[in-house]
This record gives sequence, C-alpha cells and structure tokens, in this order.
Amino acid sequence: MSDTTAPDASFEEMMNQRSFLDPRMPLDGKTILVTGGTGSFGRKLTETICAEYKPKKLIIFSRDELKQYEMAQDFSPSDYPFLRYFIGDVRDASRLDQAMRDVDIVIHAAALKHVPIAEYNPFECIKTNVMGAENVVCAAIKRGVSHVCALSTDKAANPINLYGASKLAADKIFTAAQHMGGEGGPVFSVVRYGNVVGSRGSVIPYFRRLIESGATELPITDPRMTRFWITLEQGVNFVLSSLSMARGGEIFVPKIPSMSTANLARTMAPHLPHKVIGIRPGEKLHEIMIPEDDARTTIELDDRFAILPAHAAKVTARYLASGGHLVPDGFNYASNTNPEQLTETALRQLIGMAAAA
Repeated sequence: MSDTTAPDASFEEMMNQRSFLDPRMPLDGKTILVTGGTGSFGRKLTETICAEYKPKKLIIFSRDELKQYEMAQDFSPSDYPFLRYFIGDVRDASRLDQAMRDVDIVIHAAALKHVPIAEYNPFECIKTNVMGAENVVCAAIKRGVSHVCALSTDKAANPINLYGASKLAADKIFTAAQHMGGEGGPVFSVVRYGNVVGSRGSVIPYFRRLIESGATELPITDPRMTRFWITLEQGVNFVLSSLSMARGGEIFVPKIPSMSTANLARTMAPHLPHKVIGIRPGEKLHEIMIPEDDARTTIELDDRFAILPAHAAKVTARYLASGGHLVPDGFNYASNTNPEQLTETALRQLIGMAAAA
C-alpha cells in the first residue's frame, strides 16, 4: 500500500481520495431496516436516504422512544412517507422477526459500545452484541431478506476488552451466517472501521468541552497513541458501497487516515500543556483493523480491503478477476504504521468539521 499523503494535504483532499461513492447500493423501491437507527450512524444514513433515494420503506428500529421522538422531529413521516419508527430491541427475537417482514435490506448498527460500561456490565454487552447478532441473522434468514450488513469496529481485531471481543464474536456470526442461509439466502457482510469524527463520546468534543470550560491542561493517555478516523458521511457511503459489492461473508475495511491524539490536542489548544494520565483498562496504544493472521485471506482493492471467508474460493476468484490482489505475507493494517497520517492542515479541518456536526 503506497503512501498517498501529501506533506500538508487538507482533510478534504485526503477524504476525496476515499469517497466510497462507487458503487452504492440502489435503494429506490426497497424496504430497509436499520437496527440502532437513532444513533449517530442511523441519523446520517436516514439523512442520506431521505435526500438521495426513494425507498419503499425505511424502518428505524431502536429501543429508545425518546430518541425516536426526537429523530421524528427532524425526519417526520409526514415529510417522508416511507419512514417508519419501530420500537424494539435486538435482544427480542420475536420483535425482530416481526419487524423484518417484507424487508429487503438490513443494516445492523445496534450495539453497546462504551468500553468501561461493557467491562462493568458484561452480561448486558453479550446479550446485545452477541445474542442480538444471532437474532438478526435468524430473523433475516427466516424472512428472506436480500442483504444484511453489520457494523463492526477496529476494536474487534485482536480484542483486549469485552466490547471488542463481543464485536469479534458478532463478526464471526455474520460471516458464518452466509453458510447458514444456504443457496438463495441473504448476502451477509460486515464493515469494520475506526473512530468517527464528532460522534458521541469521541475525543474532539471532549477536548472542546475542556477548552471551553477553561481547562489549564489536556489529559493525554499516552503521547504515542494513534487512531483511525472516518467521517459519518464516509461511514454511510462505505456501508452502501460495501452492500453493493458484497458476495457473502466479507469483512470490508476502508482505507482511511490515522492521527496521533497528542497532535490533535496540540492542534486544538497549542497553548495548553498535556497531562499524561496513562492508558485506561481495555484501551490499546494503537488500533488495528486487519491483524497479520487475517492477511492470508485479505484482498486489497482501490479504496478498501476485504477480509474473505477462509473457504470461499469462488468469492476470492471474483475479487481477483475484478482487479483486487492478495496482500503480502506479514501484512497488517494498524493506525501507527498506516501510511496515511493526518497533517496539521487536515487536523484543523477535521476539528472544524466536528464542530459543525
């Protein structure tokens, strides 16, 4: 993988290299169900679909009635007659089965994502992230859904915390589901990406709150720490294009830039010193999206990687025939060795984008 980062490239320039717009899944006339649809991703996906497509139905499936009420103020069924708000929990198999009647496409975004909360409430994490994944798979197969795409996380690769381990288990469930559905069953795929710019709980809003409240220093877990970054718009486009490309059982990983959290803090507040507080339990120094052991079945494409099922020769042959190539032995995709690193100009633009989100 070549280094495509110009010495002072803007964030926009770097993102334009990875728009993930081609191909995107055609959604006109389709019935789409989004689990966890009131989250940051679900809202952005809804905004995109409302602006660019004419689906038959878009079903927002989530368990929080307040978030559904608030979302309906911005995306009202009176303005978008195809919208449906459906109260339900992925832990409830019968409710999922009911929600998936006549559904064509499922985008599974529901999860418990907070690392310390998952550590303290392990059974709740497993019920949602693992058993919920099983329920989505079973309902999709039973109802004859065409495509299912599950959102994953970089924390699922070589996990060291329960959240990451639960998402790795979910990834395995969705990739194995391709065989469970049999011929003519749903096409299952997974997308795995890193931190989302400006999303709830991300570091940029956290640093901003500290700066605005008059903090005299910024807490840094470790000055060496690096992370992958993607915008919400990119995340939505990546899911839609991965849905279109999927043949069954893939884990798609986007090519996105990395950054140092210390450089981010320095860019946001060059006048403030840093206080090193140490890495928290369950936290990594650097994130990885493709471990070395997965390289044996990983195909590199222009704007992404596809980790393919180990015993899927036909799927592998299709990707190779369309211009993909196997990554070399010993390859891994990690935030600290990623050739695309955010420049200072790109960081400033990213901070501005997060403020506007």
